[in-house]
Amino acid sequence: MPESAALPILYRDADLVAIDKPANLLVHRSEIDRHETRFAVQLLRDQIGQKVWPAHRLDRGTSGVLLFALSPQVAAAVGEQFASGSVSKRYLAVVRGHPAESGSIDHPLSRQRDDYEFQGERSSQAAQPALTHFRRLATTEIPVAIERYPHSRYALLELTPVTGRTHQIRRHLKHIAHPIIGDSTYGRGRHNRYFAEHLGCQRLLLACSALRLQHPVTQEQLALRAPLSGEFATLLERFGWPAQ
Repeated sequence: MPESAALPILYRDADLVAIDKPANLLVHRSEIDRHETRFAVQLLRDQIGQKVWPAHRLDRGTSGVLLFALSPQVAAAVGEQFASGSVSKRYLAVVRGHPAESGSIDHPLSRQRDDYEFQGERSSQAAQPALTHFRRLATTEIPVAIERYPHSRYALLELTPVTGRTHQIRRHLKHIAHPIIGDSTYGRGRHNRYFAEHLGCQRLLLACSALRLQHPVTQEQLALRAPLSGEFATLLERFGWPAQ
């Protein structure tokens, strides 16, 4: 994202504003990335001339729908919806291999501090329940021996996390041996390098494509969507996968 570019606004009213967060943009200042000077909170505040409060979190590398409140009271109300699991979330990811056509990953995850965004959250060995549903949307196989096989397989998945643990989708896909391409923490370095060097894709291939929730003030149902763009959309076209 060029430094002078405005953040794409998907929705805005007197209480909420949603943006299409670019990949590799922090939500706000963090301990691990102290050298960074650009954050979604600051950029959006300057862009609309109002103070904003993040209503939920996205990892730095994840793009897509990011919702902000325009008051701390509204932020708290939306946060309660996320905490209770009443917000419907849809993600898209490109993964190594060909997973089942559909399934659920019911695998507890230890609590971890989110180094990218939120401070004060400590790691713990205690596992918390975590559930993610997935559906396979498309597959491809390329004649390149990246590991021990003469061909390499990849798939496009639609993911619906029921719980909201730190890095849940990324950790769950690693757990079933189908890690996300571009994931430097939980993925496979050989595949990440191939996509970066030969397919021009250097980002984490994970995007929040849609959120559905109840407006905390008007009580109306909101459906927020962010179309895939940039490297992610180009890759889908290259693989002959339908636009999502």
